[in-house]
Amino acid sequence: MLDERKVKLMIKLALYEETHGKEDFKISSYYRKDYASLHVIYAFLSVSVGYVCLVGVLLLAGVENIMGNLSNGLIIFLFLIILAGYVGVVIVYCGIASHIYNEKHKKARKRVKRYNHNLIQLLKMYEKEKR
Repeated sequence: MLDERKVKLMIKLALYEETHGKEDFKISSYYRKDYASLHVIYAFLSVSVGYVCLVGVLLLAGVENIMGNLSNGLIIFLFLIILAGYVGVVIVYCGIASHIYNEKHKKARKRVKRYNHNLIQLLKMYEKEKR
């Protein structure tokens, strides 16, 4: 005979496995710090590549103006502006990425704990039924 509570619990477990489960299990297999650090490194690399491409395009677009007013002071000033912009963008972007991925890990871990709790409840129901 089927127990309605067991069926509901099994449906809940199966639904979780199909929606969030696969990704949550991967995420929760990491420690939070490791998961966030790995994604901050990815963010750092992607923002670095993007910033270099953007600066390259902007420099190529304004190469005539730069060559016309070429001086050591202008070159140093442009370099410092580009460097300060890069450092600012990297700090902001990596800070935001760190916060986002820490929160994502917390939520995934919480859902996995709830899943494990429901799974233990289901096992206890089966144990009770065997007696």
